[in-house]
Amino acid sequence: MSSQPLDDYGTGSLEDALAHARSQAGTGAETQATVPAAAAGDLPDGVSAGAVVWDEVLGAGGYAGALLLRSTVVRFTDLTGDTCANLQVFNAALLSERLNPADTVKVQWQAYLGEESLVLSDLGRVLLTIVADTAPGHDALCGHTNRLANEATYGHGGVHGPQPNTRDLLALAAARRDLARRDLTSGLNLFAGVRVADDGGLSLSAPTGRIAHVELRAEMDVVVLLAVGPHPLDDRPGFTAGPVRATAWRADRPSPDPFRTTSPERTRAFENTEAFLALTGAR
Repeated sequence: MSSQPLDDYGTGSLEDALAHARSQAGTGAETQATVPAAAAGDLPDGVSAGAVVWDEVLGAGGYAGALLLRSTVVRFTDLTGDTCANLQVFNAALLSERLNPADTVKVQWQAYLGEESLVLSDLGRVLLTIVADTAPGHDALCGHTNRLANEATYGHGGVHGPQPNTRDLLALAAARRDLARRDLTSGLNLFAGVRVADDGGLSLSAPTGRIAHVELRAEMDVVVLLAVGPHPLDDRPGFTAGPVRATAWRADRPSPDPFRTTSPERTRAFENTEAFLALTGAR
């Protein structure tokens, strides 16, 4: 929770707090954002409304969480071509097992995630598989923003201020799922392409301005947390992150699964996952 004085946000009285809360509508600071008409209409091809289990739009400073059962597919859509969404993932049956960005990168010998990539846990199991991807890139290296950095860049950084930091937003999302701040990892920054130079330096790709999406399939029951805000390497002076739509639906698993055998390392990760599922009686 932010220790920023309430008066700094113009919320020192009940009347001021009410006015401040209502002023957030339409600014992108509220959790539910307005979906641009061109991107809001139809569900993904072949997906019926009855199969949808989650459909929500988050503006800058928004956060959310969801329980996704095994085989559920979730599509995150960058509605403006200029956003960053930090993703955290946990094994719903064993919440101490969580996304490990370092293993996700090194086990697959690939720092640049895309279609066919697996999102791996700290126990070597597959939490999610990227089954479709039109985004220019994602980031598994830089982590999320924090209050100190946001205050240095924007002047405010507390979770209830106008430029909330992603780590505090994720802590709020985690608390609703029986998780705590200590359970958070550095996460994955969706739609934020980061490249590594020969000297080890990191650079953030410029926004494309084009709508893009990434689809991830749950390989076990998972809890996902999402928070939208500027990337840590985004040096623009304004607090900029376009809205992100999360749409999840029940789906059939392909047989054979084309993603299982894309590399020996990925095959072993699937085998680890299936051994766990057999022990818990999951299907």
